[in-house]
Formats: sequence, C-alpha cells, structure tokens
Amino acid sequence: MRPTVHDIAERAGVSLATVDRVLNDRPGVRGVTRAKVEAAIVDLGYVRDVAAANLAKSRVYPLVFILPEGDNPFMRGLEDEVRRAGAHSLVERTQLSVVTVPAFDGSALAREIDSAIERAVAGIAAVAVDAPEVLAAIGRAREAGIPFVTLVSDLANSGRDHFIGVDNIAAGRTAGSLMGRFLGQRPGPVAVLAGSMRVRDHGERLEGFLAAMSAMPVSRAILPVLEGQDDPELSFRLIAECLAEVRDLAGIYSLGAGNRGLVRALAAGTGRNLCVIAHEVTDETRAALEGGLVDAVLNQDAGHEVRSAIRVLRAKADGLPVIAAQERIRLEIFIKDNLPSEPGMDDTPGSAGN
Repeated sequence: MRPTVHDIAERAGVSLATVDRVLNDRPGVRGVTRAKVEAAIVDLGYVRDVAAANLAKSRVYPLVFILPEGDNPFMRGLEDEVRRAGAHSLVERTQLSVVTVPAFDGSALAREIDSAIERAVAGIAAVAVDAPEVLAAIGRAREAGIPFVTLVSDLANSGRDHFIGVDNIAAGRTAGSLMGRFLGQRPGPVAVLAGSMRVRDHGERLEGFLAAMSAMPVSRAILPVLEGQDDPELSFRLIAECLAEVRDLAGIYSLGAGNRGLVRALAAGTGRNLCVIAHEVTDETRAALEGGLVDAVLNQDAGHEVRSAIRVLRAKADGLPVIAAQERIRLEIFIKDNLPSEPGMDDTPGSAGN
C-alpha cells in the first residue's frame, strides 16, 4: 500500500496538522520538527497526490497561449483547440486564455510574455520567434518561476521548459525524401516557399529538406527561398512569378502556411506537371490533394499539441515529471489515397495522432 500522511505523522511523532504544514510549505513548524517530517517522507517513499491536494485547495491554473495572428489556418486551428479545451477548463481547474500577436514580430511577442508574467499566470505557451528580445523575455518568465513551453517552433537555447511540436528537421527530411522519390529521374529545379526564416521551425524544415535532397541520386538545384510571410496574396504572387520565370520547374516545397496563395497559383498555372509537397491539412490543402494539385501533405495534430501544452504546464507548475511518450507529437503523412475525413487523432501513446 502507498504510504499516507497518517504514516508520516506516526513515523515522525507529530500531528497531522504539522504534516500538512510541511507538505504545503506553510510557516509555524520548528526546524527540527520539519526535518523529522521530511526524513519520514523520504524513508517511507511518500509521493504526494498533487491533483487531490490542489482539488482540496481549489487551486486554479491560469494558462496563457500566445499565438501569431493573421491568415494562417493552422494557427487559427490551434486557437480553436485552446478555446475548445477552455470549455472544460473549470472541470480540470484551468483558466485558458489566448493572446494573438503579429506574426514573426519578436518585440510584440516579448511584450505579451512580460504582460503574462505581470499577471502571475501559472504557465505560458507560445509560438516562438528567434529574436533576442524573445529569448530575454523567456528568461524573465523562468526567473519569475513561471513554466514556459514553445509550440510548433522551438527555441532550444532559451531555457524553455519543454517543446511541443514535431521534429521539424525530420519533417523537412521527410519532405525532401518524398520529393526526390516522386521526381525520380525527371530534371529541373525545386522552389521552396517559406513564411519567414526568423522562425526556427521554418529554418529546421529547410535544413532537413536540403539534406535529404542532396542525398538523392539525381542532383538538382534548389532555388532561393521565397518568403511569403504566411500571407496568401504575397505567396500567390511569389509562386505565380516563379512559375512564369522558371519554365522547367520540377517541384515546390511549401514549408510554411502560405498554402492558400500557393494553391491559387497552382490552379492558375494549369498544365504544369509539378511535384508539390506542403504542410498541415487545412481546407485548402485537403482540396488540393483531392484535386491533384498537391502530392503530399505533412501534418501535425493541433488538438494534441494544445492538450499536451496544458498537461506539461500543469506538471511543471507542480514539480511533477512529464510523461514523454504521451507528449511526443507525431508527423503524419497524407496523400490523396489516405486522406481521412477528420484529420485530428487522439493523444493516446502509440496512436497516429501523437
């Protein structure tokens, strides 16, 4: 049987009230008595049921998600998932809020992190921008004792507590491997459409893509990256110009979220035989897969990422370990033939949605 507070009190020779004060780090306990209780806890191997303790104290966890604003279907999907989770937040004793900032704006993100610190939230989850001011703001959150997780795009050297998202280098390598295999012996260069190289996930995907393409039997040129800022109009113009200027273009890898503009440009350039690989299953990429404009889509489960962020932030706030297998976000690969009616999966370890 698991040891209880009664066992601790008996072993230390103190009252239950004294044990409760020590467990909750409250004053009113002499140093020698506190030492006896702590020794009894270690000797008995007592592990506190934090969830039950927090329920008894009616503790509520205010958690904030800081997401990029704008026309990015995946980010809007993340926002929807946070709001959906918020509908059950009172039962799980969390208070979820969403703040949006201009995409790729490090200064705006840093200001919102500082605002969350001032409000003394229990945890922060944010899509990171690789900028000095963001690194500094994450450091201030850590100094304030507020757990911080990065979503989708990581900043591994920031001191953040956990990253929640796919392995973006592996995602890029997967895209490169698919591109090389789909193109086979066909000659011609490949274009890359990104949002901004200021976010780490785009840089890592490009790194993996270039590595995989360089290992293919057929050597081909990779054109300079087109940065569409996840703006569908800018992405449309960039891809339309590329299609007009590069007549022997063989493929396009869209590693960001400008897919609405990409699909428009592909539809306008009828008759071009291209291999196109994109990220995230949205209304646009789903229709493009079904219509043959896009060959493959690499996807991550937004719902799993939000639920994972909530679990990790709560665990960090309580000093509990994170269950790594449950929080691993898997990369899904969809082509026309295996596209499900509903792209989201559950977050049971081992499922396709992890």
